[in-house]
Amino acid sequence: MADTNGELPEREAMEFDVVIVGAGPAGLSAAIRLRQLAEEAERELSVVVLEKGSEVGAHILSGAVVDPAGLDRLLPDWRDSDCPLNTPVTEDRFYFLRPTGKITLPNFPMPPLMNNHGNVVGSLGDLVRWLGEKAEALGVEIYPGFAAAEILYSDDDAVVGVATGDMGVGADGKPGDAFTRGMELRGKYTLIAEGARGSLAKQLIKHFDLAADCEPQKFGIGLKELWEIAPEKHKPGYVQHTFGWPLDNATGGGSFLYHYGDNLVSVGFVVHLNYTNPYLSPYHEFQRFKTHPLIAELLTGGRRIGYGARAITEGGWQSIPRLAFPGGALLGCAAGFVNLPRIKGSHNAVHSGIEVAEVTFAALAADHTHDTLEGYEERIRDGVVGKDLKTVRNAKPLWSRFGTIGGVMMAGVDMWANVILPRIGQGFTLGHGKPDYESIQPAASAKPIDYPKPDGKLTFDKLTNVSFSATNHEEDQPAHLVLTDPGIPINVNLPKYAEPAQRYCPAGVYEVIDGEDGKPRFQINAQNCVHCKTCDIKDPSQNITWICPEGGGGPNYSGM
Repeated sequence: MADTNGELPEREAMEFDVVIVGAGPAGLSAAIRLRQLAEEAERELSVVVLEKGSEVGAHILSGAVVDPAGLDRLLPDWRDSDCPLNTPVTEDRFYFLRPTGKITLPNFPMPPLMNNHGNVVGSLGDLVRWLGEKAEALGVEIYPGFAAAEILYSDDDAVVGVATGDMGVGADGKPGDAFTRGMELRGKYTLIAEGARGSLAKQLIKHFDLAADCEPQKFGIGLKELWEIAPEKHKPGYVQHTFGWPLDNATGGGSFLYHYGDNLVSVGFVVHLNYTNPYLSPYHEFQRFKTHPLIAELLTGGRRIGYGARAITEGGWQSIPRLAFPGGALLGCAAGFVNLPRIKGSHNAVHSGIEVAEVTFAALAADHTHDTLEGYEERIRDGVVGKDLKTVRNAKPLWSRFGTIGGVMMAGVDMWANVILPRIGQGFTLGHGKPDYESIQPAASAKPIDYPKPDGKLTFDKLTNVSFSATNHEEDQPAHLVLTDPGIPINVNLPKYAEPAQRYCPAGVYEVIDGEDGKPRFQINAQNCVHCKTCDIKDPSQNITWICPEGGGGPNYSGM
């Protein structure tokens, strides 16, 4: 929190057995499994989940085609319940796009893990809301609208809980009339399930040097619109993925398109954040993608009803940090459990929640507290999560090294080798090399990209789309996008990289405008922020740090 220049009242503290940060698939699965074990053992166990969004699911954004393997373990009867996942995959298509045409990629040469039949299409946000209800029914306390802003350490450097951010602090850093001190939530163990590039996870990885023995984490940015289309065009359970146009061969990424619900289509685009051209705008590549005849024909006559964006972990197996630390552990996307070729991570998030819950419960039953959760690391790396990620571990580095066409083909061969000849196929692991922010080239060596103006029917400007994310922040609060050196955007990033923050941000947060003195000025429109974390990842000077704003701020996704 910003300096309040005054004496602050002490924070109230609440004690729990387990504190969980993040009410996503991982955090809620851990909470549910902990309470299941407690009921089976007839043992008292207090579990609390903190969620920075205004409600459970408010900040959840995904495709989503869900592999139900995790749910089958956690809640085996979910299919016979009111679970909102009720559209099984019926058709699975892959295309390589050209500017106006497409090449159909047959399914039979693809490794079995790429098959989506048996999976379910739906809204991950709705699934998370349902999981929240299940957790509360089991006795889990869930506090939405409370952002975990600070890690609490013991004298011997173990994590003993978190503190929520103060409310009612003005932009000047001073308490206002509505000032409320944050709360301390202390636990015997603290589980971090914030999602990709979580602010506390980032701090913990640095504090305990958890990434010392792994490759740099890699990321993509996923952008998504939710459309309601004409009933005659709707094919429930239809799943489509593409790569190729509008991205060039050297830029990784692709699209997804899923039919589900009442004439709903999730249409989205992923750009790998190791792209090199500072003039590239992932948002505008997404808008341009929708003009392809394959997509335009489907969406024409429909209406966009939602928009969002989120960073995605792509490093996979070789980028997993050490998972357990004194007093807690990382799980879900905070640990980087996304399977990139499958474009899926929710199944591994649920699996990791189950694994950490069982290890944590055993530790509590043995009267342990604030120590390192022995066994969690092994259960992840040697279990279903590790197997899922290790099989595809070379896909990302091959794509990055050899481009889309060559890299995808080589990745397919490598995945087959891991399936058919696991002892031979798993004999080598390629590294990622450098973090994503180091890949961007100087503007002088790059070609500017002229993006077409949006038509307001199929393609939209950023600010119009942001309004469909229902994003809102209390305006009078300290900035949650912190510049280490306020001079770097204009003095370094603008002349060297044409200040790429103007383009990599999918919400129009960053602008370079003319100041009153006629000189360029860097403007931060924090009110627009959809909490994607791309700026924290891609800024070439690593000058931007994303921290939690007041609880309840940010997007309020519905059905996403």
